[in-house]
Amino acid sequence: MKIYMFLADGFQETEAIAPLTIIRRTPIELCTVSISDNLFVKSSEGVTVKADCLFSECDFGDADMLVMPGGMPGSSNLRDFKPLQQVVLAHHANGKPLAAICAAPMVYGNLGLLDGVTATCYPGCDASLGKANVTRNLTEVDGLFITGKGPGAAIHFGFAIVEYLLGKAAADEVKAGMMWPW
Repeated sequence: MKIYMFLADGFQETEAIAPLTIIRRTPIELCTVSISDNLFVKSSEGVTVKADCLFSECDFGDADMLVMPGGMPGSSNLRDFKPLQQVVLAHHANGKPLAAICAAPMVYGNLGLLDGVTATCYPGCDASLGKANVTRNLTEVDGLFITGKGPGAAIHFGFAIVEYLLGKAAADEVKAGMMWPW
C-alpha cells in the first residue's frame, strides 16, 4: 500500500510530520513529494524538509491515497499546481481516497470534488470547499475523503488515515505504541 504526501513551499510542518510519523509506523509506504524542482521544501514556519522525491520523477499510478498538508501559502501552491490537479482528478476518477488538512481541502474543493461531502477545514477556509457540508470537527471521513481541521488535529488526522486504510485494530496498535491518549 502506498501514499503520496505532497509538499509545497509554505506547508504547515505539523500537518505533514505528525501524520507521516503515524503512517510510517505501519506497513504503508509513504512517499513525500516536492512539487517544485527542489527536494528541499520550506514550511510556513521556516523549517526546511527534504522530500523523498520530486513530482516530475513520480508516476502516481501506484498510489492508494494522496495526502495534502495545509498551511499558507502551501495550500494555495498545491491548489494552483496544474500537474497535481490532473493527478488528483485521475486518482478520484479511479475511486481512490484523498486526504487533506487545514487549508489544503481547498485543493479538492477547487476541483468540485467536495460537493455534497461532509468535510472540515481551518476556520475561514470554508468558502474554498465548494458545496461541501463543512463541520468544525477535528477530522471528518466521508466516502473517499478524509479531512482535518488544522495543526491541532494533525495526530487525529494521521490516525484517521491509518484506520481508513488498515482498519481500527491497526490504528489502535499505533496509538498504543505512541501512548495515545496518554
